[in-house]
Amino acid sequence: MKFSQMKYKRPDIETVKNQLTEAIKALKAAKSYEEAKKVFLQVEEESKHVSTARTLATIRNSINTKDKFYDEEEKFWNKAGPELQEYSQAWTTAMLQSPFRADFEAEYGDLMFVNAEIALKTFSPEIIPELQEENDLTQEYEKLLASAAIPFEGKTYTIAQFAPFKQDPDDERRLAAWKAEGKWYKDNQKKLDDIYDKLVHLRDKMGKKLGYDGYTTLGYYRMGRNCYTKEDVEKFRAAVVKYLVPVADGIYREQAKRLGKEYPMSFADNALQFRSGNPKPFGTPEQILEHGREFYDALSPETSEFFRVMLDNELLDVLSTDGKAGGGYCTGIADYEVPFIFANFNGTKDDVETVTHEAGHAFANYMNRKRVPSEYIWPSMEACEVHSMSMEFFAWPWAEGFFGEDTRKFYYSHLSGALTFIPYGTMVDHFQHIVYEKPDMTPVERHGVWKELLGVYMPWMRLDGDIPFYSEGEGWQRQSHIYESPFYYIDYCLAQTVSLQFWAMIQKNLKDAWAHYMAYTVQGGSRTFTELLKNAGLQSPFDENCLKGVCEAASDWLDKFDLTGIE
Repeated sequence: MKFSQMKYKRPDIETVKNQLTEAIKALKAAKSYEEAKKVFLQVEEESKHVSTARTLATIRNSINTKDKFYDEEEKFWNKAGPELQEYSQAWTTAMLQSPFRADFEAEYGDLMFVNAEIALKTFSPEIIPELQEENDLTQEYEKLLASAAIPFEGKTYTIAQFAPFKQDPDDERRLAAWKAEGKWYKDNQKKLDDIYDKLVHLRDKMGKKLGYDGYTTLGYYRMGRNCYTKEDVEKFRAAVVKYLVPVADGIYREQAKRLGKEYPMSFADNALQFRSGNPKPFGTPEQILEHGREFYDALSPETSEFFRVMLDNELLDVLSTDGKAGGGYCTGIADYEVPFIFANFNGTKDDVETVTHEAGHAFANYMNRKRVPSEYIWPSMEACEVHSMSMEFFAWPWAEGFFGEDTRKFYYSHLSGALTFIPYGTMVDHFQHIVYEKPDMTPVERHGVWKELLGVYMPWMRLDGDIPFYSEGEGWQRQSHIYESPFYYIDYCLAQTVSLQFWAMIQKNLKDAWAHYMAYTVQGGSRTFTELLKNAGLQSPFDENCLKGVCEAASDWLDKFDLTGIE
């Protein structure tokens, strides 16, 4: 079914609550595993209906944040979601206490119960008001960014539409663009500071209500982290500083030479990789999607079927339009067993990387769409990001169809960008750990922390005050994950490390690399992140030698890559 034909109907929340209450009674009364399983499958089906309604409302609201109907539906779900969580938790408890738990584990595996134990640690009816307020505040942040109208050269642009100006080859124009964007954030800084300050204190309060020292422990549980700890993340961060920051620093020193700039460079100059301009896709959005179809047709029978379903059923919304929320994402529409991709094309190489990145998520969803329980459709977040970041590299053999004469620029830019991203992403994670350890910091103190971390993770950035919003340590406010999904960012760094393993495999044997990718993907969310990797013959990013190895392989390739003729 086409997305435009999918009907949205707000469910009656009291009916949903009653259904779960009755299901709990029936599960407890079950005399056999078959009876218990029947109740379980009924709850699975009813949950899909609720999930579908909520997802349709969210997608249509993000496509047009000015649509009053779906804006009100989002507000409804902001309130209803936490209320339903109380009943979902009661169902989870009943499943954990079922005398047929061993039978469920035998048929569906034990991970559903491992995850259930974690989920129980994230909720109490006592925090429902805070959860509702958290939803409202994140919606307020999203609407604020979607409302941005940045004046530049006689016109106004949304944040997504403005991105190409920030990469303009002309030094003066590019700097002016960075200043214009920074001014919009500066003009709205009090709102941004206030929203985040409320979120931090709210989350700290939730953590303490649930018996934790603050939010960090709760944040890890909410992320569903089931195979690694805060200490593992700290070791990964240390390895990034040890192995990757020097590599990234070298990449930017070479960039400064190409541009004829003094090192370290300004934020605006760091954004320009080549004097002749960054790589750009040469086609229209329609042509990019058409070449995407050719790529997926050639890659495998499974990807061919998947992407044709996406195109035929309007399951990609990629144009940047007025009132559209920023960023990009992929989600699943449970009742229709299809994924949906949301993006904001803006004429940069990000258009291609987004359609391959989000399609990596979507392909994994499509391959596992019929899994039971439905929570096994997706693995944990860092595991999901392996699907997407690795799919970007699988597009390399077809890159010329996306980039034409800029293909060599793209190869260099994409691989170097993968390496230089990890220090940034790790900094985002480190920043959040400090923030939630010290929730009473003032906004000014938080900005100071970010500025200090820039010196550790991104020493190639010159903090000279040329663009105050960035140089004064406020640039983190552009990163929506910090507001909307706390602690969801190290996931990208862990996944990027794994994706670089796939990149190395692709250089040797595309067919073999794809076999490993499929072995990883078809497991869905039935195993933990580290188990998924092991089962697919991949190395864990928590192994220091993994990060060291991919750094050496990728940096060696970049050093030898021929940039002759590219200015």
